Amino acid sequence: MKLILSAIAFSLAFTSSLLLADDTPRSELIGRQIPNFILPTITGKEVALADYPDVELLAFIFLGTECPIGNSYIPQLNELSKTYSKEQVRFVIINANLADSAEEIKKHALEYKLRIPVLIDKQQVSVDIFGASRTPEVFVLDRRRTIRYAGRIDDRIGYRFKREDARRSDLKEAINELLDSKPVSVATTEPEGCRITRKHELIETGQVTYASHIASLLQKRCQNCHRPNTAAPFSLLTYDDARNWSQMIKETVQTRRMPPWNADPRFGKFENDLHMTPSEISLLSAWIDAGMPQGDPASTPATPEYSDGWQIGEPDHVFSMPNEYNVQANGTVAYQYFVTPTDFKEDVWIQAAEARPGNWKAVHHIIVYHRPKGSKQFKRLQSLGGFAPGEEPTILPDGVGVKLPAGSELVWQLHYTPTGKEEVDRSEFAVKFCKGPPKREATQNAAINFTFRIPPGAERHKVVASRTIQQNSELLAMMPHMHVRGKEFTYLAKFPDGREETLLSVPFYDFNWQHEYRFRTPVYLPKGTVIECTAHFDNSTENPANPEPKKWVTWGDQTWEEMMIGFFTVVPSRSR
Repeated sequence: MKLILSAIAFSLAFTSSLLLADDTPRSELIGRQIPNFILPTITGKEVALADYPDVELLAFIFLGTECPIGNSYIPQLNELSKTYSKEQVRFVIINANLADSAEEIKKHALEYKLRIPVLIDKQQVSVDIFGASRTPEVFVLDRRRTIRYAGRIDDRIGYRFKREDARRSDLKEAINELLDSKPVSVATTEPEGCRITRKHELIETGQVTYASHIASLLQKRCQNCHRPNTAAPFSLLTYDDARNWSQMIKETVQTRRMPPWNADPRFGKFENDLHMTPSEISLLSAWIDAGMPQGDPASTPATPEYSDGWQIGEPDHVFSMPNEYNVQANGTVAYQYFVTPTDFKEDVWIQAAEARPGNWKAVHHIIVYHRPKGSKQFKRLQSLGGFAPGEEPTILPDGVGVKLPAGSELVWQLHYTPTGKEEVDRSEFAVKFCKGPPKREATQNAAINFTFRIPPGAERHKVVASRTIQQNSELLAMMPHMHVRGKEFTYLAKFPDGREETLLSVPFYDFNWQHEYRFRTPVYLPKGTVIECTAHFDNSTENPANPEPKKWVTWGDQTWEEMMIGFFTVVPSRSR
């Protein structure tokens, strides 16, 4: 027995000599919301964070196959998982070690009789978003999937000791406190274990330069927003821009906050998919960690030409609000409506449209509709396009257009957010016309529920709406819309032959980033197909954006009220 303990002690002491200091203070991880991610299990089946919608707490444990501390804890982890199974607590193991192959991970799970799901993360996606650095290391997530505890399992095993009993069972204490709706008394602890080697740490220093690698990456993934005259808070057009914002860039891309993209990648393939690949993130991280070498400036690719900030390119026509609007310094501003004549003598067809705030700080969103000249209607009109945080311009495929009848008027709906001082806005709306009469006309439809009532304190209130397709059509794009209580949104196609297909899943809806999801290849919807949209709302105190968790919530324009809209754009189908 003494010989075995001596061997373990030697192994742990040797392991500790290889450890490096943590990059991120563990205290800074508490409160971090974890985005949806998808990893394969040892059987090859894909599992997502979004697959646990009704689980109260999730405990993720980072393990390797050869770390002696981690292996010593496996029987205890099995027992904890069994103990809490009836309490809506689930345990999941992640192996993100570069040295462990899929076969080795599977063999290890069988040999140690692991009764907990084991996920394999060769791209180290989860290491980035959790901020993990060692094995074993535990992260406990609440219903909002924010980190409430980060650190060791307990204090029973260290580099130079192994006790029979723990003095403090940190993981168990954290779970019990959370189940009792109490704050975690000790939210962070320092884990003792094996350092996780990062992929970007293996890239040779100086090998990655701005000129040869990073400039083109920023052009592809960032510059469409991060340039002058856009909503982004800073520009990333030059080497100096990238260097000066490097640490912010690293943090936001590793935690997947940027580029913003909320769709579950298992459902639908979208042409405007913004997310960075793990290899791109590793490349960017390696460059920043190496001190941001510039390389040969002459090798830097030319910065793309941007047309005065218009993402659709040079517009054919730009409309302005009829007058400036003065936004008050504080309080609430009711939705504002303005009307602009078009004065077109003939029908025109729009192929691309973009709304642009005149004051990026004060404008929350813009929607531009059209109506017949002289009409008094302001609502239930056909939209031409708009602006909201994260929303991109409307750009239709070749041969597809939206008809703007001769003499139409534009109706502007603007939602202003006071900034603390008086602001002035005069927003614009730009369009590009089809080169000729389009072969097919695009229309925007929606599945809407106006009658929902969300109870006070509801953590996951379900609301459903549907819309039936009236002719053989092709689905081009979808855009879910809720307000600050929005939690999840799903589009389901129910075909006339009985088949069902998930078209889009947004498991962690974010009011601050409202995307239009555009299919790479349009989806055929035969006549009679039902588009069913399902939304879930979080009206609990755990939702930090919730203004009034003790009140019933119904439909309304303002952000403290709610909406449930599943917008979608279709065109008549080609013969099929």
